[in-house]
Amino acid sequence: MRQFKIVVEKHPDAYVAYPLGLKGVVVGQGETYEEALADVKSAIRFHVETFGAEAAEIDPPILEAFIAEAGVPV
Repeated sequence: MRQFKIVVEKHPDAYVAYPLGLKGVVVGQGETYEEALADVKSAIRFHVETFGAEAAEIDPPILEAFIAEAGVPV
């Protein structure tokens, strides 16, 4: 079993989740936090089954993840 750091975003109409430190794009979604988390876990398993364990091997590993908010003039 491998641990992943997963970002879960709350949008007005759904939740979207994606893992950090996985080669490729993997996204899950759901009407609730739990549904989005379950969906992205299933997507991670499928991704690794399809592309091999190498898809989950990153160097260096992500130790922590932070969410920051910053104003940027656009």
